[in-house]
Formats: sequence, C-alpha cells, structure tokens
Amino acid sequence: MAATGFLLRGHMQNLLDALRAAGYRCVGPQVRDGAIIYDTLSQADDLPWGWRDEQKPGRYRLGRHDSPWGFAWANGPQGLKPLLFASADTLQTARRTDEGALHFESATPHAIATAVLGVRACDLAALRLQDQHFLEGLVPDPHYAARRADLFLIAVHCTHPAATCFCVSTGDGPRAEHGFDLALGETEEGFLGTAGSAAGAGFAKRLPLRAAEPREQDALEARITAAAAAQQRSLPARDLRAALFANLRHPRWEEVATRCLSCGNCTAVCPSCFCHAQSEEPTLDGLSSMSVRRWDSCFTQGHSAIHGIVIRADTRQRYRQWLTHKLGSWHDQYGRSGCVGCGRCITWCPVGIDITEEAAGICGSGHV
Repeated sequence: MAATGFLLRGHMQNLLDALRAAGYRCVGPQVRDGAIIYDTLSQADDLPWGWRDEQKPGRYRLGRHDSPWGFAWANGPQGLKPLLFASADTLQTARRTDEGALHFESATPHAIATAVLGVRACDLAALRLQDQHFLEGLVPDPHYAARRADLFLIAVHCTHPAATCFCVSTGDGPRAEHGFDLALGETEEGFLGTAGSAAGAGFAKRLPLRAAEPREQDALEARITAAAAAQQRSLPARDLRAALFANLRHPRWEEVATRCLSCGNCTAVCPSCFCHAQSEEPTLDGLSSMSVRRWDSCFTQGHSAIHGIVIRADTRQRYRQWLTHKLGSWHDQYGRSGCVGCGRCITWCPVGIDITEEAAGICGSGHV
C-alpha cells in the first residue's frame, strides 16, 4: 500500500485531538502495573515512549531504553477482545410487577464511538474471527454489535516482535494488511500513515501530514522484513485439523497435563477465544434478577458440566479440547485456525507451556 503521508512524532497529539474532535473516545497503549495495556488516552505523552518488552515462556518484563520510539514492543496481555466482548455483560433483567407477573427487558449496552490506537496485525486477524462468531451467525450478538458499530482502528505495523511471537507462520503479521482505518509505520522521525478505509482516508485529511519520502518507506519496509525474519517460533502448518484428530491418544496430551495448571490464563489473554458462562443473579429483595454473561474457559470444570456430569473431568481432556478446537475444528467453523500467532498464551502461562512446541510434538511425530 502506498503511504498516505508522514506524521512527525511530535504531532501525535494532533492525532488524538482530531479523534476527540470527531467525537471518539481515544484508547491507546500505556504502561500500568508493569505491563502495556489499553486504556483511555488523552495525552500523547502517556504512550509508552522509550519502553521495550521482554517476553519468554512464562515471563513478561518491561524496561526503559534510550529511544524515542513509542511502539518498540510486541503486545501486552490485552487485544481488542475486552473492548468488544466484555468480560461481564448483563444480557437482560427480570422483575416482578405489582400484579405478580414477571417482566423481562433486554439490556443492550449504550456504546460510545471509540478509536483504538496501536492495534497490531495479529489482533486485527483475531477481530475478524470475533466478527464472524458474534456478528455473522444466525443470531448476531447485540452487545458486541453495539460496541463494534462505531470502532475506528489505527493499526501500527509490528517492527519489534517478542521471542514468543509466531504470526508469520499463521499468516497474520507482522504487517497490518487489512481491517484497519489507518495504519502507522514507525520510523526514526515519526510515522508513515496509510488509509485502509474511506473513513480513514477522510480522517487523514485532518492531520498535519507531509509527503512521505522514498527513504522513509524503504526504512519501514526493511524493519517489517527484519521483524518477520526474527521470529523463531512457528506452527508446523496452518491447517492441523487432520493431524490433531488423528492423534487424540498421543502420549503428549498426558505429558502436558502434568505441567498445565488448568488456570485458564491462555484463554483469558487469547484475542480470539469466546467461551462464556451465563448465570442468573437475583437482588437481595428477591423482586428482580439479572442474566449475566461472563468470560469462561474450556479449562474450568463447569465449562463441560451437563446435568451433573463433567464431560472433561481432567486437565488432559481440557488441554486437548482447547488445542484441537483452536487449531483444528475452527477450520470447519470459520475457515481457518483460531490462532493468530500473537504468542500471549506462551508468555502468560505460569509454567511456560508453548503451543507451538505442543502442536509440533503431537502433529509432527506421526503417532496415532
């Protein structure tokens, strides 16, 4: 894609001001409690300028560097998922009327227009999967749809992958190719901007952009190419459905279960996981109740409980369910794997279980 223009690093505040003037709540990456997270962003100075991340299996650390760069890091524990598929949602309320009848009322959230700065290519791919699940099924989800409707996405091409990244092998990065309104590529002096939608092209006209120079484009291309070449992890193939289901009795399932804590961290940080549980929560006076949807995980005991029977009673079965669904049967449901190569499940696993190692161990040995 040809660059729309060049935004000097010192003009980042102009970008935020223009977003707010257009009616958007700005959300962007910031350093909080030792991690880079997305939160409401009002000042460009709050971006993680000069911060770098170190990620390994079971390890995430931030450190300051003598650098003006604001996006020289891979990703934090969040993707776009918490902004759209909320960790807790009230779906409907029920109350008893004075006549004793029950009155039900839907509780669609009041969403506000939101612009997200710093979205990575892997999270754009995960967003596409979330859109398929929540919007393109037989019954679109109104809560997700309300938050998705006025979402303006500003991507940033990834130039500093973590040691746990493997988006190249899933075909989802490090360059943001689609799904954004604007994309920024960080260089020494600022950002090459590219419009990805009509809304993005219109918004770019409000920014103090100058013409991009060929040397700046060349420098960005070199950094993106180097970021792809730097990744050392990979999945053995993009479609592992046949190999996984041919190896349901592989001894590796038992071995990984001795290490896995069934904590659900991997599913919580995964940008594409969508499992949830629904419960009724009555008020103390007993006159009303709320139907609440909360994030759940295929690693919890209750997730597979049916009429008092737990279908997947041990960790071996739960890990197998997660991996075979994520890398296998998602191809039947969504036409691709559910893994976008962000590496979060590796970094945030307390014991450092590596999905690429497990997939290779199960699918690569030919054991049936």
